[in-house]
Amino acid sequence: MAKYSNKINKIRTFALSLIFIGFIVMYGGIFFRSSPLIMTIFMILGLLFIIASTVVYFWIGMLSTKSVQVVCPNCERHTKMLGRVDMCMYCNEPLTLDPTLEGKEFNETYNKKSK
Repeated sequence: MAKYSNKINKIRTFALSLIFIGFIVMYGGIFFRSSPLIMTIFMILGLLFIIASTVVYFWIGMLSTKSVQVVCPNCERHTKMLGRVDMCMYCNEPLTLDPTLEGKEFNETYNKKSK
C-alpha cells in the first residue's frame, strides 16, 4: 500500500527541503576556505537553492488560494483540495468531489488527465 499525503503539504515539504539543502551546500563551502573561488561558488549555489525555495513557497501559496476548501467527513476539520482526489491535511482521509469516484480505491492517478 502506497503512502499518500496532501498535495499542498508535499510541495511545502519540498520547499523546506530546498532551504536545508541550500544551507548544507553553503556550509560545504567552508571546507574550501583556501580557495575563495570555489567557496564563492558553493555560497552562490546554496543561495540559489534558497531562492528556489522562495519561488516554490510563493507558487504553492498562489495555488493554495485557488484550492477548494472542504470539510473532512472523518475529522470534521476544514482542509484544502487540489485536483479530483486528495487527502485530508490532518487525518489523511481520501477525499473527492467527483461523484463517479466515490467508493473507489484511492489512487492519485485520478488527477491525471487522460487523452
